[in-house]
Amino acid sequence: MPGPREDCLFCKLVREAEAVRRADGFVAIADINPQAPVHLLVLPERHVDTFRDVAEFPPDEAQRMLAFVAETAAESGLTDYRVIVNVGPGGGQTVFHLHWHILGGRPMGETL
Repeated sequence: MPGPREDCLFCKLVREAEAVRRADGFVAIADINPQAPVHLLVLPERHVDTFRDVAEFPPDEAQRMLAFVAETAAESGLTDYRVIVNVGPGGGQTVFHLHWHILGGRPMGETL
Protein backbone atom coordinates (compact mmCIF):
# COMPACT_ATOMS: atom_id res chain seq x y z
CA MET A 1 0.00 0.00 0.00
CA PRO A 2 1.38 3.43 -0.88
CA GLY A 3 2.85 5.73 1.71
CA PRO A 4 2.66 9.55 1.79
CA ARG A 5 3.22 11.44 -1.48
CA GLU A 6 5.29 14.61 -1.65
CA ASP A 7 2.95 16.19 -4.22
CA CYS A 8 -0.24 15.65 -2.17
CA LEU A 9 -1.64 18.56 -0.13
CA PHE A 10 -3.41 16.25 2.31
CA CYS A 11 -0.31 14.08 2.83
CA LYS A 12 1.41 17.32 3.84
CA LEU A 13 -1.48 18.19 6.18
CA VAL A 14 -1.28 14.74 7.76
CA ARG A 15 2.38 15.45 8.58
CA GLU A 16 2.15 19.13 9.54
CA ALA A 17 -1.35 20.20 10.58
CA GLU A 18 -2.41 20.41 14.18
CA ALA A 19 -4.41 17.24 14.73
CA VAL A 20 -7.69 17.22 16.61
CA ARG A 21 -7.15 13.49 16.98
CA ARG A 22 -4.56 11.00 15.74
CA ALA A 23 -4.68 7.23 16.21
CA ASP A 24 -4.29 3.92 14.45
CA GLY A 25 -3.10 5.31 11.10
CA PHE A 26 -5.71 8.08 10.83
CA VAL A 27 -5.79 11.78 11.63
CA ALA A 28 -8.59 14.29 12.17
CA ILE A 29 -8.01 17.98 11.51
CA ALA A 30 -10.23 21.07 11.48
CA ASP A 31 -11.45 22.07 8.01
CA ILE A 32 -10.02 25.45 6.95
CA ASN A 33 -13.35 26.39 5.32
CA PRO A 34 -15.91 25.12 7.84
CA GLN A 35 -19.48 24.59 6.68
CA ALA A 36 -20.79 23.96 10.22
CA PRO A 37 -19.74 24.88 13.78
CA VAL A 38 -17.85 21.56 13.87
CA HIS A 39 -16.28 20.59 10.54
CA LEU A 40 -13.49 18.05 10.70
CA LEU A 41 -11.63 16.13 8.04
CA VAL A 42 -10.59 12.55 8.72
CA LEU A 43 -7.75 11.24 6.58
CA PRO A 44 -5.70 8.06 6.46
CA GLU A 45 -2.05 8.85 7.21
CA ARG A 46 -0.98 6.92 4.12
CA HIS A 47 -1.95 8.18 0.69
CA VAL A 48 -5.18 6.74 -0.71
CA ASP A 49 -6.63 8.53 -3.75
CA THR A 50 -10.35 8.01 -3.26
CA PHE A 51 -13.07 6.05 -1.48
CA ARG A 52 -13.12 3.61 -4.42
CA ASP A 53 -9.77 2.33 -3.15
CA VAL A 54 -11.29 1.19 0.16
CA ALA A 55 -12.21 -2.08 -1.58
CA GLU A 56 -8.46 -2.84 -1.62
CA PHE A 57 -8.04 -2.21 2.12
CA PRO A 58 -7.54 -5.15 4.45
CA PRO A 59 -10.95 -5.61 6.15
CA ASP A 60 -9.60 -4.57 9.54
CA GLU A 61 -8.29 -1.26 8.15
CA ALA A 62 -11.66 -0.29 6.65
CA GLN A 63 -13.34 -1.17 9.95
CA ARG A 64 -10.75 0.84 11.94
CA MET A 65 -11.28 3.82 9.65
CA LEU A 66 -15.04 3.84 10.20
CA ALA A 67 -14.55 3.42 13.95
CA PHE A 68 -12.10 6.35 13.93
CA VAL A 69 -14.69 8.55 12.18
CA ALA A 70 -17.38 7.64 14.76
CA GLU A 71 -15.02 8.02 17.74
CA THR A 72 -13.79 11.40 16.47
CA ALA A 73 -17.37 12.68 16.20
CA ALA A 74 -18.16 11.44 19.72
CA GLU A 75 -14.96 12.94 21.19
CA SER A 76 -15.90 16.24 19.53
CA GLY A 77 -19.14 16.23 21.50
CA LEU A 78 -21.37 15.41 18.55
CA THR A 79 -24.37 13.13 18.92
CA ASP A 80 -26.12 14.23 15.72
CA TYR A 81 -23.89 14.89 12.74
CA ARG A 82 -23.33 14.33 9.04
CA VAL A 83 -20.51 12.28 7.51
CA ILE A 84 -19.66 12.93 3.86
CA VAL A 85 -17.14 11.40 1.50
CA ASN A 86 -16.91 12.86 -2.01
CA VAL A 87 -15.87 10.38 -4.70
CA GLY A 88 -14.45 11.60 -8.01
CA PRO A 89 -14.75 14.99 -9.66
CA GLY A 90 -18.45 14.52 -10.43
CA GLY A 91 -19.05 13.71 -6.75
CA GLY A 92 -17.34 16.89 -5.61
CA GLN A 93 -13.90 15.48 -4.77
CA THR A 94 -11.31 18.21 -5.33
CA VAL A 95 -8.35 16.79 -3.40
CA PHE A 96 -7.45 13.24 -4.34
CA HIS A 97 -6.53 11.91 -0.92
CA LEU A 98 -9.37 9.98 0.71
CA HIS A 99 -11.04 12.08 3.40
CA TRP A 100 -14.28 12.12 5.32
CA HIS A 101 -16.05 15.30 6.38
CA ILE A 102 -17.68 15.28 9.82
CA LEU A 103 -20.13 18.17 10.16
CA GLY A 104 -22.22 19.02 13.19
CA GLY A 105 -23.02 21.48 15.90
CA ARG A 106 -26.21 22.70 14.23
CA PRO A 107 -29.24 21.05 12.59
CA MET A 108 -28.03 19.91 9.18
CA GLY A 109 -31.35 19.76 7.30
CA GLU A 110 -31.33 18.42 3.76
CA THR A 111 -28.51 20.60 2.40
CA LEU A 112 -25.32 22.12 3.70
